[in-house]
Amino acid sequence: MIKKKSPKTAKKATFKPVKKKVSDLFIPIKDRTTVGKPEIRVDARAKVTGDAKYTNDLCPRDAYCAKVLFSTIANGEVIKMDIEEALKVEDVVAIYTCFDVPDHEWPSAGHPFSLDPSHKDPSDRKILNKRVRIYGDDIAVVVAKNEVACDRALRLIKVEYNEFTALTNPHQAMEKDATVLHPNIAKTNAFAHTTFKKKPDFDYEKEKQIAIKKYSEENLVEVVKQYKTPHISHCHIELANSYAYIAADGKITVVSSTQIPHICRRIVADALQIGVGKVRIIKPYLGGGFGNKQDVLYEPLVAWLTTKLNGHCVYLELPRENNISGTRTRHAMEGNFKSLATKDGTLLARDVQIFSDNGGYAGHGHSIAAKCSGIVNNLYRDRQGSQVDTYSVYTNTATAAAMRAYGIPQACWFAESNVDDICHKANLDPLKFRYDNCADDTLLSGGVGFYTYGLKECMKTGAKAIGWGKKRKEYANQSGNIRHGIGMGIFIYQTAVWPISMEQDGAMLILNQDGSANLLLGATEIGQGGDTVFTQMAADACGFTFDQIHIVSTQDTDYSPFGTGAYGSRQTYVAGRAAKRAGIEFKRVILEYACKLLKRKSISGLDIVKNKIIDKKTKKKLMSVADVAIQSYYNKGDAGALAVRVQEETESNSYASGAVFVDVTVDMAFGKIKVDKLVACHDSGILINPALAKAQVQGGISMSLGFGLSEEILYDEKTAKPLNNNLLDYKIPTAMDSIDSEIHFIQLEDPSAPYGNKALGEPPAILPSVAIRNAILNATGVAFDQAPMTPQRLVEGFKASGLI
Repeated sequence: MIKKKSPKTAKKATFKPVKKKVSDLFIPIKDRTTVGKPEIRVDARAKVTGDAKYTNDLCPRDAYCAKVLFSTIANGEVIKMDIEEALKVEDVVAIYTCFDVPDHEWPSAGHPFSLDPSHKDPSDRKILNKRVRIYGDDIAVVVAKNEVACDRALRLIKVEYNEFTALTNPHQAMEKDATVLHPNIAKTNAFAHTTFKKKPDFDYEKEKQIAIKKYSEENLVEVVKQYKTPHISHCHIELANSYAYIAADGKITVVSSTQIPHICRRIVADALQIGVGKVRIIKPYLGGGFGNKQDVLYEPLVAWLTTKLNGHCVYLELPRENNISGTRTRHAMEGNFKSLATKDGTLLARDVQIFSDNGGYAGHGHSIAAKCSGIVNNLYRDRQGSQVDTYSVYTNTATAAAMRAYGIPQACWFAESNVDDICHKANLDPLKFRYDNCADDTLLSGGVGFYTYGLKECMKTGAKAIGWGKKRKEYANQSGNIRHGIGMGIFIYQTAVWPISMEQDGAMLILNQDGSANLLLGATEIGQGGDTVFTQMAADACGFTFDQIHIVSTQDTDYSPFGTGAYGSRQTYVAGRAAKRAGIEFKRVILEYACKLLKRKSISGLDIVKNKIIDKKTKKKLMSVADVAIQSYYNKGDAGALAVRVQEETESNSYASGAVFVDVTVDMAFGKIKVDKLVACHDSGILINPALAKAQVQGGISMSLGFGLSEEILYDEKTAKPLNNNLLDYKIPTAMDSIDSEIHFIQLEDPSAPYGNKALGEPPAILPSVAIRNAILNATGVAFDQAPMTPQRLVEGFKASGLI
């Protein structure tokens, strides 16, 4: 159920817009014909009928098959490799080992996008690796005419290693005698460290003594705890796959399931040490990514292979096992908190240390851990200050990089667990504590703040829907194995990456002979519905109906406008601006041509409404856009197909926010949690498509259920070998676990956005897990500080507390 609300208590924030405004792009809500409506997805029919073509569908039948030989150790180096017997296998075309590839290193993410060297990701990737850093590292590749030959050859390759002690967690990796995994990047495995302080001279122990003098010790509550989150796999349906060939024009062409085609192009060129213009990336329909395909995975390998095989097409698809543990994961993190508050509910100070397990390679470097710590620091107003120290550490676990919500699920697991622990210890109402201490509309961090502020209204709306006060009283003083509890959590989330990095996207509109238009973007559809909302935005901007804009879903770096890709909940905010700008410019171009046909002096009296050229004053139809189109193509002496191409840079950012409430039943004897009701409230600005907005929230809730209750990549503590990297043992929620949630949107028009919209793609995956954790605390009095809260951990916790 969607409930739209534009409340009186929600308000425009005190934060003033920065640099570029979008007043020249403003279209009043009353004049919007498709934005805000639940239009059917533009790709719905193709995907339901199976007509949509993904990377695997497009691969030529005569393509060679490539399969990677993965290391069977996690830390060490390849000393020798014997491929003699493998080469004898029928239909094997070639075998290349880590001794055959260039020694050049390159970054796999290329993010953030900045000319500032301090903002660039570490260059620690190679096409194949002699130095092994994860169990399942890429050490050789077999190319054959079929999969069977590849598999037979892989089994015959003999490898000798020099093995080192496996480092399975940040603390082990930070020990003095630990093997440094990337000595060219950093002298220790802790390759990056940042400190956020609310005031420069903050010292927790000094602030504690000040508080004791001011309030007295008996009026204070201190919580000192450690919280942990696990490695999590994205588990997108479509496996990581790509193929490459050299086209007739000599370009290396890579067709890939990637979220970032234009960045992928640059990184492939870097990896092969050739010009960017010699590489072409094509992104067809994509079967999910959730951030995993925001890294460049095996595109450089297939591109390199085709150069070795006379341009013949080479296809590589990674097995599910290696998709889980050999591509990218969500960072496992540990948060160590010291928190101080008054017993009447004022948060005074926090001292936090966060250790982020980056795995064997850098991925996005320190950016995810830094963003996590920034939200921990900013989510609440510590009256006496706070400090958050964060360390990114190389280990021998799976490489961690972007995953939906980019470090904020971990941040909120830490901060929101800690708030409920304070409230439980001091017997405070967690809702009131949050309302009194949360980030307010004055928040300004790194040039980013709230243009509109609906966080407290989200809390009010959610509390009313869940029956917070009534249920808190009803669930007090329970006994027995079956208990009930309610819990909540709040979040704030930045909509874009500016000003840390450049933000830009391009759009192109081309008028067809029938009066419809083709829309091309650099922004990528990855299953989230981006193509649909971009179509709505462009249609409203140029005065077309939704059905008259035909978006091209495929990105091809040879002709698609430049865009940095799908990540960070930014596309509707950043690429949406480009789509809207293109629509406005497109309208102007069409009206200028119509002005000539109508023999008018100026376009000021003309408009386009629902595909018709009208007189603004009389609202009378003068001609159709189709009439203009046919004239523009075939009017002798004045022909010229009408089109516009824009490249729009965004120099603003804005916080979205929200709250989630849950009502749960806890079966302590069996360690079973049943979510009886979930209410999600989001301050995401104006909704472009309410149906897609609801789908985003519902999907994010399911992902967060996995984070909180079942998902975790397990490793052998001695060898760092993944133990459950398959879909039988790695427990993702299924349709049977889905919750029919109550969803509310606090719709406040954000003036920095193209249509008043803010982030919504990732935020739904942040809070349900920690809200459930806090509901269990409310039901049982037992705090579970490590995710996921599996039945085994729950039963052990209840036993340790003497409840069962």
